[in-house]
Amino acid sequence: MKRITGSILSALPYLALIGSMLLSGCASGSPGQPANAAHKEASSPTPSTPTEVAAPPVSNVNSSGPDIEHDGFLANLPADFIQPSDETGGRLLKEYGAVFLARGGATPPKTVVFRDEKEVAAFQGGVPGAAESVGGVTIELQAAAMRALKEAAAEASITPKGADAAARSYQDTVGLWASRVDPGLAHWTAKRKISAAEAARIRALSPFDQVPEILKLEARGIYFSKDLSKSILYSVAPPGSSQHLSMLALDVAEHDNPRVRAILAKHGWYQTVISDLPHFTFLGVPEDRLPKLGLKKMSSAGRVFWVPDI
Repeated sequence: MKRITGSILSALPYLALIGSMLLSGCASGSPGQPANAAHKEASSPTPSTPTEVAAPPVSNVNSSGPDIEHDGFLANLPADFIQPSDETGGRLLKEYGAVFLARGGATPPKTVVFRDEKEVAAFQGGVPGAAESVGGVTIELQAAAMRALKEAAAEASITPKGADAAARSYQDTVGLWASRVDPGLAHWTAKRKISAAEAARIRALSPFDQVPEILKLEARGIYFSKDLSKSILYSVAPPGSSQHLSMLALDVAEHDNPRVRAILAKHGWYQTVISDLPHFTFLGVPEDRLPKLGLKKMSSAGRVFWVPDI
């Protein structure tokens, strides 16, 4: 044993020399690595990982991209996110896009709009979910969002606004959309702002294809909110675009209570849709990280909203 120990001790200087040579070789590039790769890593800032509320490691941060503290909203979207190429998609990203930055173990969707029930079911079935009772109401959320909500509910009375306050189906969003579009078409036809033929044409379209048509009418001042005085986007989300489909959104009964809002924010839940006061979105990071992710702070109705800075 003494001979073995002595041999190991005598070999230590040589092992240190070999380790130093290997480290030196790594710094100057290795076979199969691009010639400028080592230089790029040395000169570029190291991407920072947002401080998470939940314990699990963040899996959706675009760690291969630039530093999230400096590059804004678009740079911090998931690596496989499908950027909208049309005006309608761009507007929906601006209105509801905060959810696509969700961290803290959450998985955001990779598209602004789900086209149908099949796409929604595929997404919801592919993420870890949890159905639990909160405030006496059984709801379903992504597991990370549910953990954070339960922690918040241990500190304050938090009640979901009904069984559909959290996860929803595609058909739920279609029903809400129709509850604004159908009365609106009837109203504006009676007012002779649109023809009966145009109204019939829009009704015959799929919910997905109705969205740009309704927004075109609104550009002419023909609005479809519940009171017909503003955009339908301030009343309901178009089919397939609701944050509730991501299982990362919750409508809270106690949304008027500043203490409840503060506790929810402490646990990664923020208000991100200015027109929807009961609505909270799980983003899974402390509030001081939100500007670095590309969200801007807006004030409305005496409360704070975090929306895409685009």
